[in-house]
Amino acid sequence: MKVWFWPLVVGLLSAIGLLSGLLYDGLGDAVSWLALLVPVALSVWHGWLRKNAADDRRA
Repeated sequence: MKVWFWPLVVGLLSAIGLLSGLLYDGLGDAVSWLALLVPVALSVWHGWLRKNAADDRRA
């Protein structure tokens, strides 16, 4: 279960963000932005760490 927990959380946040953006206005739009920001932020963060780790190995 440890392996699947965080991917499930990110997937659920993505689904919540997409559905709230489609179905609700006002507060739903804010929930959508926040929920969809998390997967993007995680991707950027991991990409940044991977890039820095690759730079450290070259040096």
